[in-house]
Formats: sequence, C-alpha cells, structure tokens
Amino acid sequence: MGARSGREYLAGLSRPRALWVGDDKVTDIASHPAFAGAADTLARIFDLQHQARDICLMPDPETGEPINVSHMIPRSLADLERRHACLQAVAEFTVGLMGRTPDYMNVTFAGFAGRADEWAINGNERGAANLVAYQKALARNDLSLTHTIVHPTIDKAKGDVPEPGNEVALHKVADTAHGIVVRGARILATLAPFADEIAVYPAVPLLEGTDPYALSFCVPMDTPGLKFLCRDSCATAPNRFDHPLSGRFDEQDAFVIFDDVEVPRDRVFINANLVAYNTVMATGWYPNIMQQTMIRAQTKLEFAYGLASRMAEAINDYSPATRQMLGEIWTYAEFARAAIHSAEVEAFDYGNGVWFPNGGPLAALRAALPTWFPRVNEIITLIGSHNLLAAPTQAQLADPKLRPHIDKYLRGAGEMKSEERARLFRLAWDFVGSALASRNELYERFYLASGARNYQLANALAPKGRAGRLVDRILGEQPKAADLAADLERRKINLPKEIRR
Repeated sequence: MGARSGREYLAGLSRPRALWVGDDKVTDIASHPAFAGAADTLARIFDLQHQARDICLMPDPETGEPINVSHMIPRSLADLERRHACLQAVAEFTVGLMGRTPDYMNVTFAGFAGRADEWAINGNERGAANLVAYQKALARNDLSLTHTIVHPTIDKAKGDVPEPGNEVALHKVADTAHGIVVRGARILATLAPFADEIAVYPAVPLLEGTDPYALSFCVPMDTPGLKFLCRDSCATAPNRFDHPLSGRFDEQDAFVIFDDVEVPRDRVFINANLVAYNTVMATGWYPNIMQQTMIRAQTKLEFAYGLASRMAEAINDYSPATRQMLGEIWTYAEFARAAIHSAEVEAFDYGNGVWFPNGGPLAALRAALPTWFPRVNEIITLIGSHNLLAAPTQAQLADPKLRPHIDKYLRGAGEMKSEERARLFRLAWDFVGSALASRNELYERFYLASGARNYQLANALAPKGRAGRLVDRILGEQPKAADLAADLERRKINLPKEIRR
C-alpha cells in the first residue's frame, strides 16, 4: 500500500471504536464537532507527505513502495539529516502545536526495530521478531499509531509503578490459543481518536515480582474490550479567523481501559518478561525519539518568537522591557536549535549498526523546556496585556454598523488595519489564553516528565570526568593521560537504565 493520502486516512477512521467525549459515545470521528478540525488537520498531514515527497517519502528497503521517511531506521548521519527535514516539515505544518502527530510513533518504532537485538534478550526472541514485523507493517500500511505507557495514579504514596496484586494497572490475566488477555488501565493516549492502532510499551522499570505487568504490544483501536475516555474537548468551531488554533490542532488525550482485551500472539512484543521490559528502553529509545520531539519544540518556540514580535509591532511597543522579553524567547529558540544540531552532528552507532543523535544536548534541552514554555506564554501575555481581550470577531468586523467604529478604535500602529490587528491578537489569545492553550501548557510541563525529574536525569547523565579533573587541577592533582583520552568520549551519552524515564 505505502504512504496514504488524507482521504485514505479519513476512511480508516470510520472503523467503530468504544470512545467517549463529554456526554457522547462517538460513532463518527471525522464529523464529530470535538474531532472534525483535528481530523482534517491530520488528513492534510498525510497529504503533505505526497506534496513534499522529495522530503517526506522514501522507497521501502524491501518492497520499493513509497513510505514516510519517519519510518527510516537511521544508519548514518546523512540518514538523520534526511529524517530531520521530514520531521521539520510536519512540525512546521502545525507550528509545533501537535506533539503526537504520527511521525512520533513512526520514529519510536523505527528505533525499536533497529535495536531489536535489545528486545531479544532473556528468551524474548519471538517478541523481538514480532516487533520487527510490526514495524514493517506500520510503515507499509502508513498507520496512525498512538501509545499509552503510564500507570494510573491511585495512591501517589505507593509510587509510580504497580506492586504485585495491583488490579488497576494493566496486566496479563490469561493465555489463550491465539494470544494473551490483558486487563487494567493506562494513561494517557494522546491522539487516540485519530489513531488506527494503540501501542503499549515500557516506561519506568518495574519491581521484582511484577512480571504480569511487563507487557508490550499493539492492537487496533476497535479491538473488543478497549475503551477510551477523552478529556473535555478544547476544540472550537473551524473558524480560522476567530479560533485559528483551537479549530484544528486539538489532538486530544484519552484514558484507556483494557477490559479483558485479547492481544494476538503475533502482536505481543514482551509477554510478562520483566528482564526484557526493564532493559529495552535503556539506550536507543531516548536519543532517537528526542530528535522528533525537540524539532517540534524548536518549531513552536520560533513560532512564539514570531508571534510575540508581530504583536509588539502591532502596538509599536519597543520598550526596553519588551525588547528584553523578545530576546528571551529568541534565546530559547536558538538554544533549542543549537542543541538539536549538536546532538545530530555528534550522532554515533548505538549498536546493531543503528545511528541515533547524541543524547547529552537533548537531555539538557528536555530538562529546560518545562520551564521555558510557561515562561514564553507569560511573555506573550505581558506583551499582549489587555489587547488580548480586545480583539473583535470576524462577525463583528463584518457588521456594517460596527465596522467604522472598529476601524477607528481598534486599528494597529502605523498602517496596520483593524482586521489585521484583530486576527493577530486572536491568534495570540488562542496560543496563551484559550482552553487549548491551557492544555498545551500542561502538555509541555509533563509530556516527557516534569522539569524537576528531568534535571535529576540530566545530572545523572552528565559526564563527570572533565568537570572533576578541572577541580583536581586547582587542588593540585595532575590529570592522568588515560583520563584525558577518555574526555574524547565524554559527549557520547547513553541513558542509564535505572533512570531512563
């Protein structure tokens, strides 16, 4: 089949699924008011890969059919550079506001398949083979895949992972002639209404004696027993003037219930194998997927800088305070760009002939973003001030009795017309003040764990050799030649398994 069109993607969404939003059990994703705008956006992203086929498509290594570049298993720096261009094209289409476009899971499973040797440990050869076969099917059928990897929080004092006997967390309850039966819940499945299938794979390491919880698999969204409870919708009517972001970029998030779901044997990647579960995410997952997430984040930061600059221009605000805040946003965007570039040019072979970016710069960026994005929103709010609440609607501008007053009292500085100013400040409000804006800020704070946890992770990752030797130099201790040589490898950072999430 190969790369799908938007029309083909929407046809795939017509398969029924047990999914609720608000008071509705949804029967038609593409037409429901909560989902229609984002469904259309995702369809346009599927079309985008054909419109930018030189950037976004490549021949399948085995069949020759066109597949998205995000399915590539990178084996060189050139492969990573090519993938960067594809990921950036998708990120620019949504200006970084949709964090879980299908390329996220495409990159994830390409990384898993590339390091299938890690998945094959402790007698899990069949699971690893299933994963490799699934990744090929994912690419060749151009599926939209979501995932759910976090255990629900019932009692925070009991920790983030289930203890033996926990009935809430997802766990295996039986073997069948055709596969396994799983029961329990996980959070959150971002993109759930717009996905063809859902993936379960490891997050934080599990405790000894919790083998039934050590699972990884993929199943279609219409699998019997799957239930999805969506959060309140942030979507608005598809009016590009009044709601330029909320009308098309609400990717949704869903709580997932597995009510005795049977998973076919060939879709099981880890079957109650605690050693495999606690190992497979230890090295390649993190630096691989961070390329996608950080390109998306950098794009959003650059969009925010452009938006804030345009707002200052609209009201002719070039005060020192505003110039300082604009420079602050630009600095975040430039640090993000530099970190991604550094990680890519310092890429190396992580094993099995697979190349991923260097994890160090991405770990630092990952730790900073949960602080940067809320600050960016604050800056845009400060620059916009009351103007964010004084932007007429498209209908008000179209009212012949109101329009002369709006043109007189709500025009921009210089030659900026009232309609241009209104459009700009409505965009800014949708970015920082709407329901979608609040959801997106929460997403940026926690989608890759909290800033505090990521700073702890960054400290654990940080090479200590050169830093310690600089201290030793002042204390009078002479560095050894072997220690100096080791500095050459200091930037090649893998993720220690005990703190990988």
